[in-house]
Amino acid sequence: MADEQQFIDNGLQRTQIDEFFQEELGRAGYGGMEIAKTPMGTQIVLEAEKPGMVIGKGGKNIRKITTTLEEEFDLDDPQVDVQEVEEPDLNARIVADRLANALERGWYFRKAGHTTIDRIMEAGALGAEIILSGKVTGARSRVEKFNRGYIKHNGEPAEEIVDKGVATAVMKLGTIGVRVKIIPPGAELPDDFEVHRGVEVEDYVPEDEGVEELLAGEDEPADPTPEEPVADEPAPAPVDDVEEEVVEEEIIEDEVDEEVVGDVEEELDELESAVDEDLDERTEAEAEELLDEMDEPGGDR
Repeated sequence: MADEQQFIDNGLQRTQIDEFFQEELGRAGYGGMEIAKTPMGTQIVLEAEKPGMVIGKGGKNIRKITTTLEEEFDLDDPQVDVQEVEEPDLNARIVADRLANALERGWYFRKAGHTTIDRIMEAGALGAEIILSGKVTGARSRVEKFNRGYIKHNGEPAEEIVDKGVATAVMKLGTIGVRVKIIPPGAELPDDFEVHRGVEVEDYVPEDEGVEELLAGEDEPADPTPEEPVADEPAPAPVDDVEEEVVEEEIIEDEVDEEVVGDVEEELDELESAVDEDLDERTEAEAEELLDEMDEPGGDR
């Protein structure tokens, strides 16, 4: 069987077992369950407002539940443990069942809703919400909401922190759906913060390494390895010899620069003399042509 199909089957089996407990243990104040499969069998932990009713006289009810789990749900050696709910007013399932029973007994929906949510907040809850949907007062269905405190509707906190419970009240005009959401006391929400006045920051903020310490740690080698001696290494040259070599190199460079400058100047002089000779020859030729023109008859006007 594929892993995806195994997850689907496990979720479906868990939902069916939860519905079975809701029907069988509704009067005992069923508050939820946890299932864990172990090598010794299947461990089931039930939470109930009245554990005595779940166990029954001489364990009659618990044996009946164990037999049903083995036969109908194919659980291997189910071991059922019943625990009492410490604060029933903070269990969303128990509160939803109580509110549905109050509506079936004839309580007005506003009185039942306000009374229930006040008891939840008095128990120490950070926030609560009750939603009644259906034919509350007449033939037309509608939705009524009761809010107190702070409640989360989406995101991971809504899935992990908020306790949810659903129940159904069967009335003469029709059914009324009851949905309860509770944030228990002590829940750590991601947007919580606390302001401390008149205190030192170092008392609440841990000391981290400074920038200088981090840089010093980077300079140090992570795994220092010993240097191996290299055989027949030439001895380093003395400092004086190095300085003399540098000075000699500078003198040679100066001499080379002077020779280059002299050659360039000679070439420039030769070019200038050649240009002057060409100009003199051209000037003389033009002067002779002008004199010849003047000597010709008809040249003077």
